Amino acid sequence: MKLKKYIIITLTVALTSCSLDEVWYDRVVPETFFKTEGDVLAALYRPFTHARWYLTGDRWIAQEFSADHFARTTKGRHWYDGGRYARYQHHEWTPDESQLFETWRGTLQGVALALDVKQDLGNLDYQSLALTEEDKAAHLGQLDALTAFFYLRGLDFFGGLPIFTSLDQENVPRSSDQETFNHIEGLLKQAIIDLPEREVGAPLEGAMTKGAAALMLARLYFNSEAYTGVDMFEEAAKISQELLDGEYGVYSLDPDWKGPHNFTNNLSTEIIWSIPSEFNRLEYTHYGHMYHYNSRVYFDVDLGSNNGTHLQPSRKPNGDLYMDDFKLGSPYEKYEDEDLRKRPYKYLGNSNYEGMFLVGDQVSPITGDQVMGNEEYNGKPLVFVDQVGRFSELGQTYSSVEELPSNIGAGEENTGVRLVKIPIPSSADLSLRWGADHPAFRLAEVYLMLAECMLRSGDSERAAELINEVRRRAFEDGMDPNPATSGNLDLYRMADEWGIEFLGEGRRRTDLVRLGFFTTEEWWDHQPSGSDHLNRFPVPTSALSASNVLEQNPGY
Repeated sequence: MKLKKYIIITLTVALTSCSLDEVWYDRVVPETFFKTEGDVLAALYRPFTHARWYLTGDRWIAQEFSADHFARTTKGRHWYDGGRYARYQHHEWTPDESQLFETWRGTLQGVALALDVKQDLGNLDYQSLALTEEDKAAHLGQLDALTAFFYLRGLDFFGGLPIFTSLDQENVPRSSDQETFNHIEGLLKQAIIDLPEREVGAPLEGAMTKGAAALMLARLYFNSEAYTGVDMFEEAAKISQELLDGEYGVYSLDPDWKGPHNFTNNLSTEIIWSIPSEFNRLEYTHYGHMYHYNSRVYFDVDLGSNNGTHLQPSRKPNGDLYMDDFKLGSPYEKYEDEDLRKRPYKYLGNSNYEGMFLVGDQVSPITGDQVMGNEEYNGKPLVFVDQVGRFSELGQTYSSVEELPSNIGAGEENTGVRLVKIPIPSSADLSLRWGADHPAFRLAEVYLMLAECMLRSGDSERAAELINEVRRRAFEDGMDPNPATSGNLDLYRMADEWGIEFLGEGRRRTDLVRLGFFTTEEWWDHQPSGSDHLNRFPVPTSALSASNVLEQNPGY
């Protein structure tokens, strides 16, 4: 296969009072395009817009719908979609899933974009643009780190990938898992040398810094056993501790749980790398899928939502807890009742809000208007329940709640709690809409990585301390009713802590694979397969058909 240039460069026209003529070039090379520092930065950040896209959509679906937190149930006439969401829920996906092809394609497309810009900037005379060699090294370091980001995610999804170092290579077969791991490691080690630290107090504008590269290297080592069979938790712990000690830049946990997600999260001391998304409508497309068609009434702002995704249920149709039956899942009830995040989401005005869930009777906290259903509960108040079942058919198809099935095919329009992790303002503050950046890396991950490493090494007391540092900000005056202790901390509690802190952030499958739970544990409407080959996805059929050198993963 050949790594194509997936870039279509559109030369926009500068409109002046003198001329409206367009200037077209048959080719774009450094000598004709890069005239100012602005031109360099425009090229440098083009691959980062792809990363913004890559963090959402199909990658989010593959990560979250295959795990124990989210589902997109069939709701009457909506969302069956050929059974694709049931296949993710039941671990029955095939190489023909469109989301997997888009993920494979998007991974290598990201590599291509980064390599293309790196080639151009590498050949550019920075001094002619009044830029320094240090500037050049930092820019190339960002592209190395971004290339490593795409390869790291691709390794996580598929295992070994074709390794490209230029755009001219053809018929490149897949490298082994270890070779891909080594390539990522080399890129990140060089990026750590070349990249600057984040300036204290400076707002994030999307650029990679030394801290971002270090976090990725820690993440690579943290998941090494799942990727290559080699335990590198000690190496992950070392870099995590160095990050906490400020060796790669000064970061600190945000004192407010909302800080890493709010409208001005580009200023949060916790964010290590975020991708700007201000005023880009529906930037967080996977969150937009969570809201009911009429949730616009609750939020007092039009959303264009489509009532698809919700949390997997914590309760059976009869109200009993699933936590009594299995340890994973039940994401809403894993939050303590005193947890500030568990409150219903309410926008309070002037950029302030509370809670992060839509649950219960949907009465707008802003206008007082009742949200009404328009499907099973047409003309009736909309009440989101932490259950899955066709309650509207009681007395018809089913005579009691005990008879109601609860599975991926049994949803209704009010099924499931909805997550509001990215705040939504009312119409009075519409300028804030989608103002929050996408927090790709944040310091809480470093705390929990180090905690899990400590737990695995036998230091459960230190692990509990780290977890509690992250937890306490979510409780009034830090009064946590269920802190982690050396007595209650094990890998199942660790899975819960990852889920509580990073709910909906597109990483759940990765955590379950590393913890050894992905193919061995039960959760709602999911029985364990015991098939380890499912820890990675298949190479998509479309990719195999386009190449005579790619090979499929074992088991598919």
